[in-house]
Amino acid sequence: MIKLYNTLTRKKENFVPIKKGKVGLYTCGPTVYWYAHVGNMRSYIFADILKRVLMYNGLKVKHIINVTDVGHLTSDGDTGEDKLEKAASKEGKTAEEISHFYFNAFEKDFSKLNLIAPFKWSWASEHIKEQTDMIKILEEKGYTYKTNDGIYFDSSKFSNYGKLSNKKIEGLKEGKRIAARDKKNKTDFALWKFSGEPGERQQEWDSPWGLGFPGWHIECSAMASKYLGKQFDIHTGGEDNMPIHHENEIAQSECAWGVKPWVKTWMHGAFLNIKGNKKMSKSAGKIKNISELESEGINPLVYRYFTYSAKYRKPLIWSEEAIASAVSSYKRLKNIISKLEDDGKPNEAYLEEFKERINDDLDMPGAIAVLWKLIRDEKANGKIGTIKEMDRIFGLKLLDTDNVEVPEDINTIAKERAKVREEKDWKKSDELRDKLKEMGWIIKDDKDDYELEKR
Repeated sequence: MIKLYNTLTRKKENFVPIKKGKVGLYTCGPTVYWYAHVGNMRSYIFADILKRVLMYNGLKVKHIINVTDVGHLTSDGDTGEDKLEKAASKEGKTAEEISHFYFNAFEKDFSKLNLIAPFKWSWASEHIKEQTDMIKILEEKGYTYKTNDGIYFDSSKFSNYGKLSNKKIEGLKEGKRIAARDKKNKTDFALWKFSGEPGERQQEWDSPWGLGFPGWHIECSAMASKYLGKQFDIHTGGEDNMPIHHENEIAQSECAWGVKPWVKTWMHGAFLNIKGNKKMSKSAGKIKNISELESEGINPLVYRYFTYSAKYRKPLIWSEEAIASAVSSYKRLKNIISKLEDDGKPNEAYLEEFKERINDDLDMPGAIAVLWKLIRDEKANGKIGTIKEMDRIFGLKLLDTDNVEVPEDINTIAKERAKVREEKDWKKSDELRDKLKEMGWIIKDDKDDYELEKR
């Protein structure tokens, strides 16, 4: 039985899909106005692990990830510039050029992390009709009102607003507006924003309420419901999405469709933090993306491996030292595995222990511990087959061989050096190390073995 922590109920629950054998899964995707950094990618790794665990347990998963290419403003308070429009103006490009350039960069990094592509990348700008249709339904049911700058959702008419994040809503009651564009309640949010002058924006559409563009929150509700139904199984995202974006999704969806809960299980990944335990973000200072790591000689799968050092609901601290440690550990792991020989069927005892860990709310640190325990167990058989099964979840390409072939003369010197090290002839060991270096190879030692790396 799979157990998942449900943010909505604040507890682990046995996961039972709405439709037997099938799972509808929605993940909040990128706003494609800039590069996604490694902190952003942690959320997608967590969603990928979830999908792999569901599939490992025999479930068929329909996964949707949205692409926000319109409507995400620079403020969560429905003010400020549209992030795509702002980037287009800054770079002297069209909004479409911006969105496709940064999505392509995102998709490349997504692939480098060996993440399974979703059933559909759902672009907000391609689903304007679905969004306006949903707003019409909310309007007909009396949940909207109009101001000078848009159509807003009246959160005071949804009695359970705030139930996901358990936030206390004060001053939610309607009050007289000082200015026509003011919201009735501080938690109200835009469903449709009016354009200024026609043509002022690159992305604007006709609607029953006038020329404009959709709010950020309505896109996820409309697209998730189109592809997964008016009620579905799991919605994932970063913990920063929970208090506003996901609360708003729930409010508008449950009011429009008349179902409770709209989503059965809500799951949120914790931040990747930098020094001082601050969330990694563009505004916080220096950030890196996956391609930049790769340019520094760090395999993107090392970063994936690094994220397994903490459970998805716990903050993870980023540092150069931590990544260097992950590089060493991953290389050592691959090196040991490369020397194993296939000796029969997968080890069922280890697979059972592994499955217990992954099915317990995606316990990846526990799963990695089982892998290392297997590798170090001199009496265990079926290691190759067992690792192959485990890698269906890890996605680390553990059995893939490196393309660089070590020449026989290099191997001979390395083996001779290992022998003299056992004999504690450190002078000879250093001489052989330097000889390898002159021949273009670096030898790295650990407690039990060594690894050769081409310079």
